[in-house]
Amino acid sequence: MKALLIIGAISGFITVALGAFGAHGLEGRLSEKAIATWEKAVQYQMFHTVVIIGVALLLQKIQAGSLTTAGGFFIAGILLFSGTLYIYAVSGITIFAIITPVGGVAFLIGWVLLGYSAIKYL
Repeated sequence: MKALLIIGAISGFITVALGAFGAHGLEGRLSEKAIATWEKAVQYQMFHTVVIIGVALLLQKIQAGSLTTAGGFFIAGILLFSGTLYIYAVSGITIFAIITPVGGVAFLIGWVLLGYSAIKYL
């Protein structure tokens, strides 16, 4: 629980920094499409950062392995989905855009595990 909360806090900090960098540091340097890709990465990272913190707080109430695993999938999703979109936005290297859906699947698995935990333990 503590590790997920710390990871959530770090991810939140990084998300705000990357959002500001995208808005101010990349403006005029990247195409509108690349900026939109960057913004999508920031958006998904922030959504799932909040979920990681929520999972950490839920773990105070219920000790479920499925919840911990869900948190791990949300972290993997951030790294694979948002991470590859950040790199793709600034580099244009398409292999990173091809990897992005793997992160999306990690997010989906995390959501399924969160739902399963709610049904089983709450």
